[in-house]
Amino acid sequence: RKAQQASSSLSRPIHLRQHRAHHAARAERPSNDGGALCSPAAAAAAAERAKRRALIDSRDTSTHPSPPSSMSSVALNRGPAVPAAARRFLQYVAASPSPFHATASSVSMLEEAGFTKLHEHQSWNDKLYVGGRYYVQRNQSSLVAFVIGKQFTPGQGVHIIGAHTDSPHLRIRPISKRSKEGYLQCSVETYGGGQWHTWFDRDLSLAGRVIVAQDPSNFVSRLVHIQRPLLRVPTLAIHLNRSVNEAFTFNHEDQLQPILGLASMLNEPDQSMAAVPGLSAKHHPVLLELLAQELDVPVSAIQDFELSLYDTQPPAVGGVSNEFLFAPRIDNQMSCFCATEALVASVLDLDALNTSQSIRAIALFDHEEVGSVSNQGAESNLLWSMIHRLSHLHVNGVEDSTASSAADLSEQSLARSFLISSDTAHAVHPNYASVHEENLRPRMNAGPVIKVNAKQRYASNAVTSFLLRRVAQKAGVPVQEFEVRNDCACGSTIGPMLSKMVRTVDVGNPQLSMHSIREVCGSHDVDYKIRLFVEFFRSFEQVDRELHIDD
Repeated sequence: RKAQQASSSLSRPIHLRQHRAHHAARAERPSNDGGALCSPAAAAAAAERAKRRALIDSRDTSTHPSPPSSMSSVALNRGPAVPAAARRFLQYVAASPSPFHATASSVSMLEEAGFTKLHEHQSWNDKLYVGGRYYVQRNQSSLVAFVIGKQFTPGQGVHIIGAHTDSPHLRIRPISKRSKEGYLQCSVETYGGGQWHTWFDRDLSLAGRVIVAQDPSNFVSRLVHIQRPLLRVPTLAIHLNRSVNEAFTFNHEDQLQPILGLASMLNEPDQSMAAVPGLSAKHHPVLLELLAQELDVPVSAIQDFELSLYDTQPPAVGGVSNEFLFAPRIDNQMSCFCATEALVASVLDLDALNTSQSIRAIALFDHEEVGSVSNQGAESNLLWSMIHRLSHLHVNGVEDSTASSAADLSEQSLARSFLISSDTAHAVHPNYASVHEENLRPRMNAGPVIKVNAKQRYASNAVTSFLLRRVAQKAGVPVQEFEVRNDCACGSTIGPMLSKMVRTVDVGNPQLSMHSIREVCGSHDVDYKIRLFVEFFRSFEQVDRELHIDD
């Protein structure tokens, strides 16, 4: 049955391009040189791109691998057509209010495409096959997925797209029970470097995971997503704060605590539903009852939880020509979605998979916004463990290497590997254009951005940037560049820490309002990024062979 499911998943329609005819025509358009036609090489490249697009365009979008069907609604405006990839991204982010849900959404897409789940604590010997597709989870919030090329041999490289599942948010504290002036409040802690003023006066709810007892000696972790407004961080009326429009300042501990309800008889708990001893002393009983109702379990089954606040307003398409996406967590669920969709789509190109000697992979990490130092962060062994295991593991259909040791094969694999560190980038802001260097001002819907920093806050260099541009050229995707001004601080990504082991380039789609509760990006940039990633999986082996470094 699993074989039939895997086979049927390949025949499922997958669509990655809304305006392919436009770009194919542009690629073959006469040049400005007196109307001369494109060169034979350019025409051949355009024909090859059209062939690959036809492979995907021949399939309808109705059954594209997607997040779970229980996702929140998505607001789609009337007006010009919204690119299909952008619509699918909005569905993904609506279904993913926490890192746990983002990971689950990617897993859903992978499983629908026939990927098989592996477990780190088990042996993978005799479980892997050339051409096979697999994934591994850690902590429900991080994920590695990979496809083995049909010409793979031990010691070959792994071509990886890395991203992170977490975003700045407010998190329920281990002891959250708080009451003040007749209000029930939930004590929260800030996570990451959020623009916390944007969390005021928003309709907030809760999502995350809950440890539930199935019986006295059997416990499971279940995801919860409460899809109605529960909490709010109210502002103070202007009549009581006349200087609010001059400088909106607040104490992050005392004035960022949300209200849950009124401490009245209506909120008294049902005494017949006893909570775990001590848990009702830490959290409002009505909160525990609400979680129990959502999970359809008794309150006494709830053992512990990790809950994040999120904005219940659905993501939406905006702009006079539907050129914008207004959504939470664009940083960095955009990269998680594009990476997952590209890996799924890449297996459709059977010619490329049949000749591939490498492994194509995605790695989605938690805790980037707080430094990546955790068992499920980018500084953990999650990615390196996978590369080490695959570099010398027995794969059915592959002859084992006897000429090199396991350690030597691992080193060979790392030297041949390459990582795209995918995050977001700062689009030029019309009201604050002066904060950008005048020649490095990324614009929305103009393609992905290569991010460079001489102080190594980004990992891109001339070699890795060149290789990515070659891939983008083959994909017909425009590429931009970004570097901060000398008088401006620079953020960072998972790229620098991962570049200690493999060659790395930092890339991101342009966006505004980064780390706000609602962010803005271009609706056409989703498709650009997916096309770039699909081409990376398809042709990086060839591109890498064309450049000679350290020979």
